[in-house]
Amino acid sequence: MTLNQLTYFQKIAELEHFSRAAEELNISQPSLSRSIDTLEQELGLPLFEKQGRNVALTKYGRIFLEHTERILAEVRTAERKMQYLTQDGGHVDIAYVSPLANYYIPHMVRSFLNRPENKNVTFSFSQARTSDLIAGLKNDTYDVIFGAYVEDLPSIHFTPILKQQMCVITSLNHPLADRESIPFEVLGEYPLIGYNQSSGLGLYTRKLYRQHHITPSLVIDCPDEYSIAALVAEDFGIALVADVDTIRDARIQRLSITGEEIIHTVYMAHMKNKYLIPAANRFLEFVRGMS
Repeated sequence: MTLNQLTYFQKIAELEHFSRAAEELNISQPSLSRSIDTLEQELGLPLFEKQGRNVALTKYGRIFLEHTERILAEVRTAERKMQYLTQDGGHVDIAYVSPLANYYIPHMVRSFLNRPENKNVTFSFSQARTSDLIAGLKNDTYDVIFGAYVEDLPSIHFTPILKQQMCVITSLNHPLADRESIPFEVLGEYPLIGYNQSSGLGLYTRKLYRQHHITPSLVIDCPDEYSIAALVAEDFGIALVADVDTIRDARIQRLSITGEEIIHTVYMAHMKNKYLIPAANRFLEFVRGMS
């Protein structure tokens, strides 16, 4: 059974005449008759019966027509959807680490949608840690992700899009709170609140501790800056964090690192050899142009 056969069957049922159906379908009547004969043999049931020069649906033909119309309607819907995806519209699934949720992602997507050629594009948004973002990118859950760079993934293209200054945060009454900056080594002298060790920033900060020959006293791991700042404000420890918007209103003190500028780079990523609809490609180019 083919879509052509279903289309032929539907047209004959509509016109109740083989010759007129063949003319509208732009095929010969013998070809049309052979196609319907083959379909009836495959189904094992007669679909039409003669009524003078016309034909009419049999009982079984009426049942089959109900299914045929649903199938062909679904095909037309699918065709329209595919056309929509390849033109101005389309849907893009993006995901990102939580520090980008407060401003960067909403602002970037809104700026993209404000362009006339993108007004029909829709987005879905997800937050996760970098390891989950990578897994979602590989299994087609996401089209584009924003997070940390991950080595040894040749199938993924990473583009640096944002640099985050790192700073130390303390409570307002901590012994370090009256200082503007501290040497990195001081982080080894106090209890530390850190990022989840499997997150991009968790891996990055632990690498910094090793590079500075510090064995940190990590008392708790947190998923994001908001939860870290909340614990720091209550004097559970100090922390090395990305200086992002979510900590600006917290009851904490921000300190720089003496003699060092420590930068964490955020990347946009997508699969190298997987098809992306035009809207997703336009979004990639837009973000690159804004970075």
